[in-house]
Amino acid sequence: MNASLLGRITIEPGKCGGKPCIRGMRIRVSDILEMLGEGVSMDEVLADFPDLERDDILACLQFAARRSDIVHLAA
Repeated sequence: MNASLLGRITIEPGKCGGKPCIRGMRIRVSDILEMLGEGVSMDEVLADFPDLERDDILACLQFAARRSDIVHLAA
């Protein structure tokens, strides 16, 4: 996994309610992941968001993969 991709994900308290976004833009990681989950292709996402780059989408996927690997202890 490319750790530098995760640097594309930013969290700013005053932007998008503190949700993870891409490179400080108001494009939320969750929006991109939802589109991909609905079957929208990477090329279509890039066409819909001309400011995005391919590595931004890969960063979203990597971010989600790492977040899903968090261990939660049950009482």
